[in-house]
Amino acid sequence: KGSIVQVGSALAFRGIPLQSPYCGAKAACKNFTESIRTELMHHKSRVRVSMVELPGVNTTQFTWGRTKLPKQTTPVPPIYQPEIPADAIHYAAYHRRRQIYVGIPTVMNIIGERVSPLFLDWYLAKTGFGSQMTDQPLDPTGHDNLFTPVEEDRGAHGPFDDKAHSFSPQYELAKIGRASCRERV
Repeated sequence: KGSIVQVGSALAFRGIPLQSPYCGAKAACKNFTESIRTELMHHKSRVRVSMVELPGVNTTQFTWGRTKLPKQTTPVPPIYQPEIPADAIHYAAYHRRRQIYVGIPTVMNIIGERVSPLFLDWYLAKTGFGSQMTDQPLDPTGHDNLFTPVEEDRGAHGPFDDKAHSFSPQYELAKIGRASCRERV
């Protein structure tokens, strides 16, 4: 028995420009998790599998991942502080949740892809490039962990504290809604 929590992304449901490898990997993780879940169910396992789907998060990956873009990269706004996904992952590990969506952008991305993928194609072609780069030039010495790890611990927060939300009403309502449903049963 126990819990497995997979960390996914809204980008598993809808790919965006400049992140095709990431989007493909997250889609693969989503489908892998669904396959494992059904295999465990078939074998009547008591292991629970949850998937936590995240929005753009203010992590340090934007300061050390190799990129050939001309400007400093940024998560797609709105950006959330890493404590919110950490809480969602912890919550998923201790509560029976098949899936948790964190942040309204995650929900809107999934709904948008189901309702109007053609509109999202147009919108992302127009805004998807600029929304992932800041006005700051890229520091070529700080962006390369492809062949060797970054030497220092850069912590959990990236450089976007001033833009990142430290609260997600959508996620908090999702937790409350689930709890009230259980109380009625």
